[in-house]
Amino acid sequence: MRYRKLGRWGVKVSVVGLGSWLTYGGAVEETAARDCIVRAFERGINFFDTANVYARGRAEEVVGRAVAQFERDDIVLATKVYFPMDTGPNDRGLARKHIREQIDRSLIRLGTSYVDLYQCHRYDVDTPLEETCSALNDLVRAGKILYWGVSEWTADQIGAAVSLCRARGWTEPVSNQPQYSALWRRIEARVLPACREYGLGNVVWSPLAMGILTGKYTDAAHPPAGTRAAGASAEMMDRYYSQPVLDAVQAIKPLAAEAGCTLAQFALAWCLRDPIVSAVIIGATRPDQVDDNAAAAELDIDPALFARMDAILAPVVPDEPYVS
Repeated sequence: MRYRKLGRWGVKVSVVGLGSWLTYGGAVEETAARDCIVRAFERGINFFDTANVYARGRAEEVVGRAVAQFERDDIVLATKVYFPMDTGPNDRGLARKHIREQIDRSLIRLGTSYVDLYQCHRYDVDTPLEETCSALNDLVRAGKILYWGVSEWTADQIGAAVSLCRARGWTEPVSNQPQYSALWRRIEARVLPACREYGLGNVVWSPLAMGILTGKYTDAAHPPAGTRAAGASAEMMDRYYSQPVLDAVQAIKPLAAEAGCTLAQFALAWCLRDPIVSAVIIGATRPDQVDDNAAAAELDIDPALFARMDAILAPVVPDEPYVS
């Protein structure tokens, strides 16, 4: 396993991290989830990502029970706050009240006294940025969190938060968690340059494009039984699930073979080709999936192969402008 700093900050995370969205606490039984988390730790993965909203807290509980067997100092534990956790008017967003209440509940579910990385799951347009940044700075001072970051914020929002924190002497955000893959590249124009300028590391989600970049899908009209495209999560894949995309992905397989790795490993290594990406967050329902994905950390792939991959995918990459 290889490790990278979160941007310019000192904490180091494994370049492959394990997430729990749509898996642990819900579709995956706890025993299977624990097996994946243990295998990840055995493979050198130290970065475990979850969120309070995942399965309405159950994901945090499952992750917390699984990582309790490790030395706390050996892992970097991340969770998030923003989305509604109940029906009340204050049960959502990034107001001081919601942040303070949710961190305490997350700590209980995770079975720990502090979270290494606390992330604002989205930007809250209804709360002054000053209130949010001040509340997070207070949590750092209280020892409940060590670092804080953002997820799916625009370049301008990131810049505003960093500038405000620097002006006030507050702890500034250290990381960004955006969606990023060879099929979803809209952060490249402004967000990644902003992160480079302000020193944030990126821990990216869906680096395999909801599983499309594993190559397991070949016929858009007939997805394999038991896969995400065949289940309730299929609508999340609409932005790039089409026959032209699947055909292009199949055309990448010879490049992965030339690199001596699986297609999934090749796609993960593509995300890691730039050190502005600190880690890719994978999902796994079986330990062998962890093994396959973790192996991507050790790859040194000829950039020319990535250039050929980009050329194959260019005609089918969704052209959705990033609103900033």
